[in-house]
This record gives sequence, C-alpha cells and structure tokens, in this order.
Amino acid sequence: QVRLVESGGGLVQAGGSLKLSCAVSGIIFYINDMGWYRQIPGKEREFVATITSSFTTDYADSVKGRFTISRDNAENTVYLQMNSLKFEDTAVYYCAARPPFGWWGQGTQVTVSS
Repeated sequence: QVRLVESGGGLVQAGGSLKLSCAVSGIIFYINDMGWYRQIPGKEREFVATITSSFTTDYADSVKGRFTISRDNAENTVYLQMNSLKFEDTAVYYCAARPPFGWWGQGTQVTVSS
C-alpha cells in the first residue's frame, strides 16, 4: 500500500519560514519523481515544485527564489523549505509521487497571517 504523509504545516506570520516533510512508503522512492502542490478552497490544485529522481528541480514562478524542494532517498522523504512566506501562500499543501497521475498525500494546512 502506497502512503504519503505530510507534516510541518501550521500558522506563521508573513515573512516567516516553514519546512514541510512528506514521508513515503510502499513504492521504490528513489526512482520516482516527487512534487508539491497546493490548493486554496474553491480553486484548482496548483503546481508548486517538483524534483526528479535525478534531483532536477522545477518551481512555479510564484515561489521561485523563496521555496526549495529537496529529497532524502535514504529516508524516503521529500521536503519543501518555504521562506519569505506571503499571505497568498496560504493553502493546503499536498505531496505527490510521480505527479500528476501517481499517488497523493492527504495534505497539510499552511496559513500565513498578514
């Protein structure tokens, strides 16, 4: 059974930082591309960042220079370091394996207060 479990969300003031983690089990982690997406109520889920099995990264323009995606293949975990957070970063953040048609976590809420 494939499981993706996100953690690290919470409430932070604008300008602050959070680091999200996603622990993955049930798949061969190191061969899979991983990604982070986010969703605001009433809107479609949107791409945030991806990291390939060869550690190539890609980011949405809205988070470039502020967010960093990384992975630890020994720990089967993908991370999202979020710095200089803005109110508009408020969303539920989802981890995905082999996005967008693979497996998804349940999401973790990130709330940025202005």
